[in-house]
Amino acid sequence: MVNLVLYSDQLFPECAAIDRRLVEMLGARGPGRRIAYIASGPEPDRSFFLAAKSYYGRYGLDLALFFDLDEPHSADDIAALFASDAIHLSGGHTSGFLERLKRSRMLGPLHDWARSGGILIGVSAGAILMGPTIATDGPFVGKQPEDVTDGDALGLTPFEFFPHLNDDAAYLPALLRYSTKTTTPIVACNDDGGIVVSGARIECLGNPIWIDRGAIRTPGEITIDGFSIVEA
Repeated sequence: MVNLVLYSDQLFPECAAIDRRLVEMLGARGPGRRIAYIASGPEPDRSFFLAAKSYYGRYGLDLALFFDLDEPHSADDIAALFASDAIHLSGGHTSGFLERLKRSRMLGPLHDWARSGGILIGVSAGAILMGPTIATDGPFVGKQPEDVTDGDALGLTPFEFFPHLNDDAAYLPALLRYSTKTTTPIVACNDDGGIVVSGARIECLGNPIWIDRGAIRTPGEITIDGFSIVEA
């Protein structure tokens, strides 16, 4: 069973609907409110961490641990990370984030922790990483998604995720083309939208777009074995 919260961004008031679901998921697990933060890249001034700490603090959640993948960590450090009530994967450069996870040998442990029910939060790049591949990151770095051939990621979602759809009119045509070359559905969100996966339930918040086989689909037209898709 997985518990995943995928944000396109966390800058818009409409994201409060996703925030509330996160609070509910944490509450269902008990009184714990401690969230760990895994940085996508170097963050010497911790400015993004501090902004996220303030963001979660509005809900009484404690972003209590900063985890830098480029630094050596003891067994105790890693135990503290996975003892958190939730783990936040930050935004940033997706392929660099994936490379750091692989280099630090954290990709497998993070996958296993999430598969065992840990609440994993991803924002932008962090959300893309939850899919089977980071191919959808291609348009952000001047590539076609189908040209990303070395992007195997966490593989926690039965779909690929695309954030910031509203930022560029060229994104949707690129995703439609890519969807004819992959068998995995794509979920594309504007900056105020996101997805929550809890067990076999996929919740759509903020009217995300589903793309499959070259066309925009409604959630009811998407079939994913073992999952139900609902519009929240």
